[in-house]
Amino acid sequence: MHKPHSLRPPSTTSKKTRTILWATGLILVATVWFCRHLVHTSWTLAALRVIWRTNSADFVLSDAHDAFDITFANYSREQLSADPYDDAVPPILHHIALGKHGDHWRGEWEETVQSCLDWHPGWESHLWTDDTASKFVAERFPDLKGLWDGYRYPVERIDALRYMVLYEYGGVILDMDLKCKRALGPLRRFSFVAPEAHPTGFSIGFMMASKHNSFVGDIVRNLTVYDKQWLGLPYPTVMFSTGCHFASVIHAYQSNRTSLKILPGPMHSLNGRVSTPIFDHLGSSSWHSYDAQLIVSLGSKTNLLFFLSVGIALALFLRRRWIRRRL
Repeated sequence: MHKPHSLRPPSTTSKKTRTILWATGLILVATVWFCRHLVHTSWTLAALRVIWRTNSADFVLSDAHDAFDITFANYSREQLSADPYDDAVPPILHHIALGKHGDHWRGEWEETVQSCLDWHPGWESHLWTDDTASKFVAERFPDLKGLWDGYRYPVERIDALRYMVLYEYGGVILDMDLKCKRALGPLRRFSFVAPEAHPTGFSIGFMMASKHNSFVGDIVRNLTVYDKQWLGLPYPTVMFSTGCHFASVIHAYQSNRTSLKILPGPMHSLNGRVSTPIFDHLGSSSWHSYDAQLIVSLGSKTNLLFFLSVGIALALFLRRRWIRRRL
C-alpha cells in the first residue's frame, strides 16, 4: 500500500497566503511611493488625448469666441501688426539651424527662410547655430546647460532651444521648412499662438509668444521633469521629453488656457507636406525614426480596442489557469 501524502493544515496554508499577499501589497505601495513622481509624469503624458479638448472653445481660435478670421481672408497679406489691437508679440523671427543644418541650411532652406524675412521687413531676425545657441544657453539658462548638452538626440536640443529663445526674447519661432505666404501681424494680439497638431495637442514648429511668457516659462521649467529615456525608443523619448506631446501636456495642465491660443486643425495643422492659410509646409520631419509609426499607431481607436481585448483575454486565461492549478 502506498503511504498517503501528508497534507499541510489549511490554517497554515491560509496564513502563508495572507503573509505573501501582505508582503506583495507593501512592496507595491512602497514602489508606487518611491516612484510617485515618475507615475504622475507618465500619467500626464498618457492622459493628454483625453483631456486636451477640455474647454477647447476657450483656447482654440474662432470668429465666434475671439472675433478672429482663421481663414485670414479678411486681413491684408502685408499686415505686420495687430492694429487696432495692441501687439503682445514683439517683431522678432527665430530660425534654428543646429548640427548638420548649421553649415548647409542655405542649400536646403534658403528659400523658405528668406520668404519669411521678405514678408516681415523691418523685423529683427535670429538664426541660431551651434555656437550662438550654446553661448545663449550658457549665459541665460546656466542651470539647464548640462541638461541641454547631455540630450541624446540633436532634435531635443533644438526643441529645448525653441522654448528658451521664445521665453527670453519673445517673437516667432519657425521651422526651417516653413515657407511664409503672408505676414503674421494679425496674430500678434495674442500672447501665445501655435497650430493644432494631429491627433492631439499643438505643433511646436511654429509658435508665437510674448517676452517672458509665463506658459513658455513653465515649459522651460519642466524640461528637467520630463527628461527621461521613454520606453527606450527615440521617437517617444523626443516627443515626451521636449517635443510636441511634452509641450501640449504643459498646456493642458495650465489652470487657465484662455490666452494660450491654438489655430484649429486641420486647416492650420502642419502634418506632412501641406498648405495652410499662412504657410507652405515642406514636411521634412527628418528626425522621425523607425519607431514613430508604431507609437502613433498605438493611439488609434481601432488599435486601442484590439490591445484592450487582447489584454482582457490574456487576464481571463491566466486567471482560469491559476484557478485550475489551485484545484
